Amino acid sequence: MRLSARNQIKGKVLAVQKGQTTGHVRIDVGGGVVITASITNEAIDELGLRAGDAAIAVIKASDVMVAKEES
Repeated sequence: MRLSARNQIKGKVLAVQKGQTTGHVRIDVGGGVVITASITNEAIDELGLRAGDAAIAVIKASDVMVAKEES
């Protein structure tokens, strides 16, 4: 698979939860970090996503917000 997105993080699917039209896919990317993606139920079915599957979180965003915690 070749993509233009540079932020590709490998991990393992922890859980897939379908909703009315979209679902949430939780991917453990290691180090205690879990990325949650909201994708269509159709995409979940087409990819055949299930807990335990190897997966890649592909992140492509035009805007990234940064906040600083007050100390």
